[in-house]
Amino acid sequence: MSAELNLDKVTIQFGGLKAVSDLTFSIKSGELLGLIGPNGAGKTTIFNLITGVYQPTSGSITFNGISIPGHKPSQITRLGIARTFQNIRLFGSLNVFDNVRAAMMMHLQHGIAHALVRGPAFHVEEAAIEAEILDLLDIFKLAKRRDENSRSLNYGDQRRLEIVRALATKPKLLLLDEPAAGMNPTEKDELMELIHFIREKFDIAIMLVEHDMKVVMGICQRIVVVEYGIKIAEGTPEQVKQDPKVIAAYLGTE
Repeated sequence: MSAELNLDKVTIQFGGLKAVSDLTFSIKSGELLGLIGPNGAGKTTIFNLITGVYQPTSGSITFNGISIPGHKPSQITRLGIARTFQNIRLFGSLNVFDNVRAAMMMHLQHGIAHALVRGPAFHVEEAAIEAEILDLLDIFKLAKRRDENSRSLNYGDQRRLEIVRALATKPKLLLLDEPAAGMNPTEKDELMELIHFIREKFDIAIMLVEHDMKVVMGICQRIVVVEYGIKIAEGTPEQVKQDPKVIAAYLGTE
């Protein structure tokens, strides 16, 4: 699956504040890119620009050659970009199965007429969707909890369910916003393995916003560092760790 995202001189201004300024970077198919920076650096704002929540003041954002600005978040999801959130946003009134099914609605072939008539085509598609959801839940060890309310899951399982729901949209690019937040060291190690697995199993690009440097340095192939909405460094984990601007702005000195 092709997945190439390009940001070129992207700026967004809220009144007199430039939250992101002249930002340029790209992510290629199958790449695992980290986006790091201090609190308030503009990382989530960048995710919001990519997913259509915000519109840039200037600059361009393209995905596989298609211009993103002007598209609604739902349209961008259909193009192949899915995301999770820093604060988990599951459908609290739905069970585990229906949380994932809700994400698959965008790919349904039958319309209202088919649903009302419930002909053969409707039942065939419904059976295929159920099988696909159960396969996803099984991969992430959630199949046995399909009928449980999403609120009843522990924190780690809620994180996994949110990732499953994002994957159910069949993305080419997955944006993970602070997936390790609130996790203990063991859960973080499991998360790193899970992210590697997702990238290989589903053959997708992943962009990761994360504060935990062990997670970022341990799994990302390339890292972009922002401070006050401005890119101050870009490179491999080793290059970023040694960059004086990064050390001063984010990693700190001994």
